[in-house]
Order: sequence, then C-alpha cells, then structure tokens
Amino acid sequence: MAAVSLKSRVNAALPETVRERRASPPPRPRDHPLSPGDRLLTAPAFVLSSVRSGSTLLRVLLNTHSQIHAPHELHLRNIWVKTRHHNTEWALHEMDLDPNQLTYLLWDRILQRQLERSGKRILVNKTPSDVFIADRIRECWPDARFVFLLRHPLAIVRSREKIGSEDLDDNVRRVLRYCSAVQAARERFPGLTVRYEDLASDPAAETQRLCEFLGVAWEPGMLDYGAGEHGQYRRGIGDFSEKLKSGQVQQPAPPAGEVPEPLRGIAAAWGYPLAT
Repeated sequence: MAAVSLKSRVNAALPETVRERRASPPPRPRDHPLSPGDRLLTAPAFVLSSVRSGSTLLRVLLNTHSQIHAPHELHLRNIWVKTRHHNTEWALHEMDLDPNQLTYLLWDRILQRQLERSGKRILVNKTPSDVFIADRIRECWPDARFVFLLRHPLAIVRSREKIGSEDLDDNVRRVLRYCSAVQAARERFPGLTVRYEDLASDPAAETQRLCEFLGVAWEPGMLDYGAGEHGQYRRGIGDFSEKLKSGQVQQPAPPAGEVPEPLRGIAAAWGYPLAT
C-alpha cells in the first residue's frame, strides 16, 4: 500500500467545509489579457542564442549606444514567485493573479528598473538560457522583439572546449540543446537573424541592421565598446575572455575539423559548412 502523508490524513479527517477553504483556487486562463499598468517595460528586445555564440560581444556593442541599455545576464529563467499557503493563492486569485503572472510582474519590474537606472530608453536582454523560455517571454511581453544570434555549431563546441567544458559527447549534447531551441524559436517567432561571424567581420554593417530593427539611429561610437562601461566581465553573467576584454572587435578564425554528427542537421539548416 502506498504511504499516505500525515498532511493528507489530517486533511481527509477535516469537515468538508474546512477542506474547501484549504483547496487551491482554479487555474487562471492562459490567455488572460494584460490589465493597464501590468507592464512598465515597452517592447523589450531579447537576444536568443546558444552559449559561446558571441552574445556578450553583441551586448557590449549595443550597450555602447546612447539609447540602448543591454545589461549583464539576468537569468530570468531562474527567477520565479512561489506561494506558501492556500490563503495566499486565494488572495492572488481575487486580484486576478497567480504565481506565474506574479513572476511576470517581477520580471518586468527588474528589467524596467535596470532601464530606468541606465537613463536610456530601449532595453536589450541577453542570457543564453532565455532561449528556453521564449514562449514565456512572449507571454509576459506580447510586444517583445527577438534577435536570433547564430554561430557555426562547430565553433561553439571549440569555444566551450577552451574554457574547460565537459567531454566531447556532453559538450555536443549541450550545444545541440541550445541550438535546437534557437531554431525552434526562429520558426515560431518573427525577429532579426544575426550571425556572429558577420558581426565580428563587419561590425559596422551588422550594428546598423540591429539599430534599424530596434528603431534607433546608428552611432559609429558603438564599435569602440572598450570606451564604455559595461560592468564586470565574469563567469556566470557573460563572457570573461581576454579577447572580449581587449575592447576591440576581433575577427574569428574558422573552426577546424568536421561537424559532429548530432550537429550536422542544425549546421546545414543554418547554412554552415559541415567541414572546414
């Protein structure tokens, strides 16, 4: 016989009226419309990419613009609200909220606070794990904009090897997981696609495309990101390599070798050669 918890036995022994009071409220409809004032942030942009795809370079180039704030990685995926009592759930229900919607209010406030403190008017958020919550980002901000940052999958593998990642098979599995999520988001949502190789080879042209997408005039000073203040370069909130810390955009060398079999499909879909 399956074990029954003490809490379950106590609840079962309670009068029906008490059990009803302790019951959780019904779930809210997923398509519940936003109320006025629910979102302080207007049309935020999100960079969706794999790890080691040059997203920190893209961030600092954008953050150098006088009207764009691109903060360090914020890891929204790991920030959520959890209720601890059924009375709290009912209180939220009466306000037409649930823990999920309360999480969205928190996300919005965090990003809006960052933007307000920067004194700028457009926020671009970049955290590679955002690619796993693209649906939730669009649910939180229906006006959210997406920038899809691609990089040769073999180059991602090589870059992770340089920072001492796990063995090759585990490395390839992780890269495939991120790249597959990027591709799924590209197929589901509109947005602007940028290749890291193009960004590093011709940053002027690519940042002009990005500025047009974000609705701001291009500024040549964006290319001199080393002159700006972008916070710490450290593990966990972005790239921390000496190459990035140099303050100068450097053209990458093509990765040597053949694309591992699990990554060949995504490499072909993105138009990258299978061997270099």
